[in-house]
Amino acid sequence: MSDTATDAGLRSWLGRRVDTWKSIEAQLEAFSRGRKQSVDDVNSLVDGYRTLARDLSIARRVLPGSRATRFLESCYRRAHGLIARPAYSLVADLLRLFVVDVPATTRQLAPYLAAVASLFVLSGAAGAWLVSTYPELVTLFASESMIATVESGKLWTDSLFNVVPSSIASGGIIANNISVTLFAYCVGVIFGLGTFYIVATNGLMIGGIFAFTHQHELSFRLFEFVVAHGPVELTTICFAGAAGMLLGESLIRPRGATRAESFSAAVSRTSRYIIFCAVLLLGAGIIEGFVSLDPSYPFASRAVIGGASLFIAVAAATGILYRSRAQAAGRQTRRRARIRS
Repeated sequence: MSDTATDAGLRSWLGRRVDTWKSIEAQLEAFSRGRKQSVDDVNSLVDGYRTLARDLSIARRVLPGSRATRFLESCYRRAHGLIARPAYSLVADLLRLFVVDVPATTRQLAPYLAAVASLFVLSGAAGAWLVSTYPELVTLFASESMIATVESGKLWTDSLFNVVPSSIASGGIIANNISVTLFAYCVGVIFGLGTFYIVATNGLMIGGIFAFTHQHELSFRLFEFVVAHGPVELTTICFAGAAGMLLGESLIRPRGATRAESFSAAVSRTSRYIIFCAVLLLGAGIIEGFVSLDPSYPFASRAVIGGASLFIAVAAATGILYRSRAQAAGRQTRRRARIRS
């Protein structure tokens, strides 16, 4: 039989395979929706994958560039992606996030973290100086009711004690903290100016309020209130601000072929980092709701909680704890090897 007759027979045979291909496409759609499938369904998909591979090789020879060939190529790519993709594990993904991705991103953000922290400290000092020198400027940072409360010798935080259950207060605090952090990150898209504004404004406000309470001999009481949750909250804002600064720089000084590619790369490096920031704020909100708002906790306990939570946050961000465990495991393995030898 001639090659022409053979190719004609193969084309006719492929034409009768359309229903089989549609059946395999329906299987791919079912698997793509992420529903649980039985073992028989999985085996059927593997058989369909082999069928597609065979039919595609024939179609490329006898029907190059045709709609049937393009359809087979599309189905084959989808089937290959479903079969070859690694098994997904939420626990493994979270471990990779905290053990590998977060420390690596923190190292990349080190220059931005230094810049954001410096901006925050300088703006806080500027706010304290402004209110100390010009007390009337406190109206820029505090509401009239807050000012009246402090002038009467009380803190506005006093009204929060025992007013609402700690669980409800903690939930509202967590939601507010996460929204502020997300905002500080997202506004970095305005060439970094939005993040600069958020960080500087928060620094000015905190510095100005502490200076105002100091004038009325209430600064230590305010410090006592924030010492348990404040360190982690402020550190997390710096983390998010540094990520926002990276977004801004990716637009100002694109490192990819285009500004869009540079921005996309910056987003992919920092978006998962914000999940880490949200976890830190979750802990800070719980501390604020159950410790800071509870007057029964003495200052020493609050300071210990604040210092310990800050250490844990920084250690998790830099990977110190994970490296220490890995180094200890390595030393133990080498010790066992020497004993066996």
